Amino acid sequence: MEIEYRLDGPEDAPLLVLSNSLGTTWEMWQAQIPALTQHFRVLRYNTRGHGRSAVGQQPVTLERLGQDVIALLDHLDVERACFCGISLGGMTGMWLNRHAPERFQRIVVANTAARIGQEAGWRERAATVRGQGMNPVAESAADRWFTPAFRHSNPEVVYPLIEQLAATPAEGYAACCDALAMADLRDELTQMPRPMLVIAGESDPVTTSRDAEAIVVDAPHAHFLILPASHLSNVACAAAFNQHVITFLTAGAEHEPHH
Repeated sequence: MEIEYRLDGPEDAPLLVLSNSLGTTWEMWQAQIPALTQHFRVLRYNTRGHGRSAVGQQPVTLERLGQDVIALLDHLDVERACFCGISLGGMTGMWLNRHAPERFQRIVVANTAARIGQEAGWRERAATVRGQGMNPVAESAADRWFTPAFRHSNPEVVYPLIEQLAATPAEGYAACCDALAMADLRDELTQMPRPMLVIAGESDPVTTSRDAEAIVVDAPHAHFLILPASHLSNVACAAAFNQHVITFLTAGAEHEPHH
C-alpha cells in the first residue's frame, strides 16, 4: 500500500474509516478513538502526501484521494464501511458518496464544503509552501482551526496539531492544495444517495455553517448539525462530536449488513 494506515478496536466490529483534514495526521482523531472503538473497528490513514503516505507520480486530485479509500477497503477485504471525514476528508467522503455509494452505509462529513475556497487561493498557498516550506502556513493555522477561547484554554491540544502541520512534507501538502484548487462537488450533491451527517462549526471561518447548509439542501439524505467550534470541531467539541457521530452511524445498523 502507498497509503499508511492503522486499525484500532475489535476485529469483529463494523469498520469505520476516519479521514483527516489538510496538514494533519491520524493523530488528530485521538479524542475519538476511545468512544468510537466501543462500536467500530476504526481505520485511520494518512492522506496521500501526509505522514508516510506517498505523494506518488500522478497529480493529486479529489478522485485520487477517494480511490485511495476504496483501495484500502479492497486491501482489507471490506465490502462496506462507514466513513467520517473532516475538511478535505469530508470532501473525500462526499466524493465517495457520489462515486462509490455501494461501499458505504453512512457517511459523516464535518467542517467541509462542496467547494472549499477559490482556485487562486489554493494555487497561491501551494506555491508558498513549495517555495518557503510549511512555516508560513503553520504560523497562521491556529487562528483558522480554533476559537481564541479554545486556544487559550487548551494549548496542550493545539500545539501538537500545529507541530504536525509544520512537519507535513511540503510537497505532499502542496499537492493536496492543488487537489482542492480543482475540487468542486456542487453540481453532484443531488447524486449522493447514502445517509450523510453534515457537521458545521459555528465559528468556522474556512468552511462556514452556510457551506454546510448548502450541502444539506441539495444532498438527498443529509442531516445538519452545528457545534460551538471553529474548523476542527472533532477536537474542540470531542464529546459532543463523538456522541452525534455514534448515534448517526449506528442508527438503522441492525437492518444493514456490515460484512
